[in-house]
Amino acid sequence: MTEHHQPEDGAELSLPALVDELDDLVTRARAVPMSASVLVNRAEALALVDDLRAAMPAQLDRADEVLSDADRVLADAGEQAERVITAARARAAQLVAQEQVVVQARAEAARLVEEAHAQADALRREADDYCDRRLAEFEIDLGKLVLQVQAGRAKLAERLDDGGEPPTD
Repeated sequence: MTEHHQPEDGAELSLPALVDELDDLVTRARAVPMSASVLVNRAEALALVDDLRAAMPAQLDRADEVLSDADRVLADAGEQAERVITAARARAAQLVAQEQVVVQARAEAARLVEEAHAQADALRREADDYCDRRLAEFEIDLGKLVLQVQAGRAKLAERLDDGGEPPTD
């Protein structure tokens, strides 16, 4: 791994940062005269590819964590909704027991149940929105990576079609 693959604090680079490194490597590559091809340092390119491979599981783990967090939020929302509904039913039962407030008890119970459902729905929507945003960001990162890999493979295929011989200066 070359020195520019690691940030100064020793942490691993993210997929977008590694893709930027690969982009920089190709951009800095020396042009082949009278050709659209460039000469890329094989060791640097392979090191970046290895770094990308190493970073992908970490990024996938991060996406799994996001989904796990969302599932936990949904589960918590469901539990909270059930507690609210249980409390509403208990309160409704108390009110029904008192004959003079039966009508009020039914209205209050319905309101509490509706409020609980509204709260649960809002929590679910927020959790789903959060998951969607995180997955969209991950999808964009992976899309960029795929385009870079396809471009690199296309250039390699061109070189292989030309006989695999490096051009002479």
